[in-house]
Amino acid sequence: MQRYFVNDLNDDTFYISQEDRHHIVTVMRLKIGDQIICVNNGRSAICAIEEITDDQVVAEVVKWEEESVELPVHVAIASGLPKGDKLEWIIQKGTELGASTFIPFTASRSVVKWDDKKAAKKVERWNKIAKEAAEQSHRQISPEVQSPISLKQLIAHAMDYDYKLIAFEEDAKQGEIAVLHSVLKDIEKGQSLLFVFGPEGGLTNEEVSILKENGFQSCGLGPRILRTETAPLYALSAVSYQTELMR
Repeated sequence: MQRYFVNDLNDDTFYISQEDRHHIVTVMRLKIGDQIICVNNGRSAICAIEEITDDQVVAEVVKWEEESVELPVHVAIASGLPKGDKLEWIIQKGTELGASTFIPFTASRSVVKWDDKKAAKKVERWNKIAKEAAEQSHRQISPEVQSPISLKQLIAHAMDYDYKLIAFEEDAKQGEIAVLHSVLKDIEKGQSLLFVFGPEGGLTNEEVSILKENGFQSCGLGPRILRTETAPLYALSAVSYQTELMR
């Protein structure tokens, strides 16, 4: 059954337009009476298509689904801007693994220079990737992908989080294994975790020091050195294991 994130909901009636309407009508060739799943504000419902017009598809709720598939904690992934399409990979796979927010930031070793003229289209594309990955993985929220910010702005943004971690390869080299385990053991349902990852080449010692001065803890992610696009997936898998499978 196809799944769609729909903002327009009124009295158990969903109104689906634009690209999703095109997908339902032209790609999937669904008809009146066919069922789809509509998701709105963290809730999903089995719906029956009641009407198809040139502008929209109207679907009526048959049954609201009670079970949640979201992580019990809110995890934000802050990635130093990497090269190529690596951030798109992080967004797609990170969404499948349960991340709630993606925050790109400009790090000292970021080779990519953010072009404000192309910003709107780039961020729109990132959010589309997140939405499609959320639909594919049967999420009940579509993660937000924010516009890139500076390290200073990231620190200000971090004030809203209960736990703040830095994945730091120097800690991994020194065998640090306690911090991530301790945080994942202590974090409670409904709390939030901001996890910071460097670009290729990692974060500088100065960046890590600044983050630590502002309430972040650095941690290792095991004995191996992970790529910038692999480390967030390791962290999300660890969060899922500890908060979903071990509780």
